Amino acid sequence: MKKLKHIALCAAMLASLGSVQAPVHAQDKVVQDGIAVKPLSRVRVLVPEEQMNQAASQQYSEMLSQARQKGALVAAGDPQVKRLRAVAQRIIPHTPRWNQSAKNWQWEVNLFNSSQVNAFCMPGGRIGFFTGIIDQLKLTDDEMAAIMGHEIAHALREHGRERTAKSGITSLVARGAGALGSAIFGIDPSITNTVTGLVGQGVVLKFSRDEEREADLVGLDIAARAGYDPRAGIVLWRKMAMLNKGAPPEFLSTHPGGDTRIHDMEKHMNVLLPLYARAKGTTVNKLPPYRANVALK
Repeated sequence: MKKLKHIALCAAMLASLGSVQAPVHAQDKVVQDGIAVKPLSRVRVLVPEEQMNQAASQQYSEMLSQARQKGALVAAGDPQVKRLRAVAQRIIPHTPRWNQSAKNWQWEVNLFNSSQVNAFCMPGGRIGFFTGIIDQLKLTDDEMAAIMGHEIAHALREHGRERTAKSGITSLVARGAGALGSAIFGIDPSITNTVTGLVGQGVVLKFSRDEEREADLVGLDIAARAGYDPRAGIVLWRKMAMLNKGAPPEFLSTHPGGDTRIHDMEKHMNVLLPLYARAKGTTVNKLPPYRANVALK
């Protein structure tokens, strides 16, 4: 009986996690100053912050070491590295609004010579871009800021730490639910474990999509405060759509579909554009239209 109660409690915990970092409700869409700042997930405290930072620091150091050995770490004097670091220099002062710990982060920005269309920001402010994302998307500074803001937002909102904690809970509940199904219905445990494992995986994927949506909006908020046009995020994802025609359907992906992301950004331009206009010393009505540097289909 105690075992069944324990499993039921775990299942309730799993169900409740769906409300953590929930989508923005209608009453939250209009705010006085940019995207509404919400409390960080309480689930993340199950994983010590120091543990995450140490792991990130070690991984980043190893990545830099390997890149140097292979000649893949782009030199500090390279124009693209200078661009990246100039964008970061403008963005970083606005990060503590989202996480006070960012004041003490050891920020670092590096560029890796790789065709991958990717970028990241590890816990503690360790940023990496791949030359592929700059070259293939022909990034403007505004679009570069949108990407950097997005990746920094993941670190500021401690999504990696939260996901690590949730994954542990999801695994526990999935195993418990499998045992419960086997005990009550006499189902082969190997079958129930497979099914509940897939259910658990679906929950983790949902968390990741919610995190991506939050990072999009928070990232554009940070970029706009730094004087970068948030409309660049919309153009950026139209460019991405041209590259990712073979992407998996949204419900099987950790990333929302491009159309979904663009729609979310457009819905929040009413609070993002005023931040950009203020940074530029003008008003929204006087902002010129954002022009893409490539022809978009």
